[in-house]
Amino acid sequence: MRDLFRYDGKRALVVGCASGMGAATAQILASLGAEVHGVDYMEPDFDLAGFTRCDLREPAQIESMIAGHNGPVHSLFYCAGLPPTSPPLEVMKVNFAAMRAVVEGMQSSVARGGSIAIIASTGGLHFMERMPQIMELLGTDGFDGAMSWCEAHEDVVADGYVFSKEAITVYTMKRALQVVESGVRVNCISPSATATPMMPKFEEASSPETIALFLGPMDRKAEPEEMGWPLAFLNSEAAGFITGLNLVVDGGFLAGVMTGAIDVDSLIAKAMATQATKS
Repeated sequence: MRDLFRYDGKRALVVGCASGMGAATAQILASLGAEVHGVDYMEPDFDLAGFTRCDLREPAQIESMIAGHNGPVHSLFYCAGLPPTSPPLEVMKVNFAAMRAVVEGMQSSVARGGSIAIIASTGGLHFMERMPQIMELLGTDGFDGAMSWCEAHEDVVADGYVFSKEAITVYTMKRALQVVESGVRVNCISPSATATPMMPKFEEASSPETIALFLGPMDRKAEPEEMGWPLAFLNSEAAGFITGLNLVVDGGFLAGVMTGAIDVDSLIAKAMATQATKS
């Protein structure tokens, strides 16, 4: 029986490959037999079959990167992102506008039977509460259209991070339905706190103590590889009947909330008290 988890003979493109979850994903894919190409604004410290430097805040660079990737892509991974300490509109550029530009710009290169996986966040799980605004954003045209909407709705965008991740989650579902007839699957994962080089930025935005309150039943941060493996699974043939899924990878936190084992209101109150003490 053929091993459907492997990527032998397949070409994978990892956007945001230089560090964190993207780097872990790229190296996992290589270990599974993929020909891995990467995109990032800085070059990774490990070998790839190909690498393109690209500032995802710049539409012209995104267009050039897409034009430079000739030939089929069997699996596309969008792992790039900015934390909430970056300027909100910059966050929206990289986390949402560039993501959509890459996913849709690469569509003609993704072979039938191919797949796309995107990193969202558990921070975006309340997307239903802002569905009208998210659908407005998704209804815009292109990178510039998305950013014009964001500039006109900075109150909705707020710090950029949460709203961008909410938008990614809904976009994944919508895009999966749009391309299903072309034989392409689209999924995302929602990681909880993960020990990447970006984690200090999240701790700066809230505090290490606040993040520790929301670690959940496993009481630890995930390792980048623990997000890379679910991404590799979703884009593998082993997940051939999975599309439009937001896979929550959180060490059981959501399970605790849904079953009443975790009292979110109590955690929020503790977090607010922690912040008040520090201020």
